[in-house]
Amino acid sequence: RSLNMDFENQDKEKDNSSAAGSFNGNSTNNSIQTIDSTQALFLPIGASVSLLVMFFFFDSVQVVFTICTAVLATIAFAFLLLPMCQYLTRPCSPQNKISFGCCGRFTAAELLSFSLSVMLVLIWVLTGHWLLMDALAMGLCVAMIAFVRLPSLKVSCLLLSGLLIYDVFWVFFSAYIFNSNVMVKVATQPADNPLDVLSRKLHLGPNVGRDVPRLSLPGKLVFPSSTGSHFSMLGIGDIVMPGLLLCFVLRYDNYKKQANSDSCGAPGPGNISGRMQKVSYFHCTLIGYFVGLLTATVASRIHRAAQPALLYLVPFTLLPLLTMAYLKGDLRRMWSEPFHSKSSSSRFLEV
Repeated sequence: RSLNMDFENQDKEKDNSSAAGSFNGNSTNNSIQTIDSTQALFLPIGASVSLLVMFFFFDSVQVVFTICTAVLATIAFAFLLLPMCQYLTRPCSPQNKISFGCCGRFTAAELLSFSLSVMLVLIWVLTGHWLLMDALAMGLCVAMIAFVRLPSLKVSCLLLSGLLIYDVFWVFFSAYIFNSNVMVKVATQPADNPLDVLSRKLHLGPNVGRDVPRLSLPGKLVFPSSTGSHFSMLGIGDIVMPGLLLCFVLRYDNYKKQANSDSCGAPGPGNISGRMQKVSYFHCTLIGYFVGLLTATVASRIHRAAQPALLYLVPFTLLPLLTMAYLKGDLRRMWSEPFHSKSSSSRFLEV
């Protein structure tokens, strides 16, 4: 996915651009939305409000929410399939765009990816199978990571710390206030199938649309247990938010490598060994993510209760990253202006 990294000039320009969905990978650079400090602080509050709306008014908004989720999942999964479709159609189809009037112009690869995505969503609506739901959820994860980025370590810490408090509160303490675990209830509550609702509204008869299952919405990944009667669950926020941090440190690794190359291999700051300097922030953070995910899984099995995954993921990713940045002498730069450069030239990194 095109997560393009530049230095000073284009970085400021992109920070002011709004996110817009696009199937064209070359235009992803113009569609990236950068999260600032204010958005990082208010995102957990907005997520809490959305959670309460779903908790108290689920029956009223479930159909609209299901349709909106299906539309977003269709677009996101088409974006995920686009590179494969471009590879498949390259030998027999040029990149000429086909006009559809007011709907726009699309290449054959874009039409193929969208058609396959629509087909997958329709099969999911008809069957409700968990594998299809996981596929759509992964499409949402990839699209969000591709179109959103974190500009600095300060914003990363604000965002992940706020979401950690949000996750812990709604999983561990919401039951004391609302007499029910709000997070678990919203995450596990299935929604009415839109086909069933449509058949009832149009009075199509008792046998039309009544055999379709209720839908568990693709805001999470589910994994069946060995017994087959129980599913483990991981919210897409537990993938996307650490994923944004991983993209940030990968961009910084590339920036630092390029800066060292431009300075003829000058050693980085900090009085530590050359071996430590060679350890990338990306690999350190990625290992921390897997260790945190493993710890969350073990804690869930031991306590036999829902666990806030960010309680384990945030410390295991941020603490090693902050420690390594301090030891390498990069902490101050990564904290506020990680990609500030005196050079006006631009570099690009594709993740």
